[in-house]
Amino acid sequence: MKKKILLLSGGPSKERKVSLSSGKAVLKALKNLNYEVICVDPDYRSKNFKKYKCDVAFNALHGQFGEDGRIQSILEKQKIPYTHSGPKSSLLAMDKVKSKKYFIKNNIITPKYKIIRKFNDLKNNISNNKFVLKPINEGSSVGVLIFENLHKSNFSKIKLNLKKYKKLLQEEFIEGKEVQVAVMGNKSIGAIEIQPKRKFYDYNAKYNPKSKTKHIMPASITKNTYKKVLQIALHAHKSLLCKGITRSDFRVTKNNKIFLLEVNTQPGMTNLSLVPEIAEYVGISFEKLVEWIVLDASINR
Repeated sequence: MKKKILLLSGGPSKERKVSLSSGKAVLKALKNLNYEVICVDPDYRSKNFKKYKCDVAFNALHGQFGEDGRIQSILEKQKIPYTHSGPKSSLLAMDKVKSKKYFIKNNIITPKYKIIRKFNDLKNNISNNKFVLKPINEGSSVGVLIFENLHKSNFSKIKLNLKKYKKLLQEEFIEGKEVQVAVMGNKSIGAIEIQPKRKFYDYNAKYNPKSKTKHIMPASITKNTYKKVLQIALHAHKSLLCKGITRSDFRVTKNNKIFLLEVNTQPGMTNLSLVPEIAEYVGISFEKLVEWIVLDASINR
């Protein structure tokens, strides 16, 4: 008998629209697989999921609340098996400072960084030229800005973002190819290269079909570098004790030096998302991917 699925999508984060798109695609797949599905759009007050009497919660939430360990902790307490990573892994991966510390501890190369709490912290610039400023606890490149230098023409934009997010991560900008790797269970299944028409693979490039972002599958890097990037993604996945599927974002330089930027524990499941595209390339259809995620669900993750 097929399990009854509680599909969580939407949610209160800045990535709500993306989550609704992921949920829509997952719902269609679950119905095609003959699952009974109850769709719930939770908010910060949502606490009782037991009342829906479902066997498994499919977490299609992105961003805060859905990806930072909070929803995972609620499902754990209610003993509802759920998909993707557990509370601790989700929190670590979502927090870019904590995850970087884990990468460094596990000998994974990541760009140099600094925490910016006030504008004057930027004076000790970690990069002589280009640098990145990003919120510490957001996904889908929300709030990410790239600056050519610390020129006074950029001051107002930086101050505005600092006021909005209270704390930012300053990171050296790594020139190179944008490569993303999907991990499924205990295996890296493939690496895709992204060539955005914009400055970088930002929110618009990820989710706007008109952005004309070019996807190259498999990534156009050397065989040896391809093998290494898959190994590093799996190493990061395991170091953070992640479960289910993750997507790791990399920069690969001309000299084939590999920098891990971050690990995403709730990769997008939209028609423009990278994990489904990588899975499709290696012979795993979207429906097979969704079913694998459902069957992988558990508590105590």
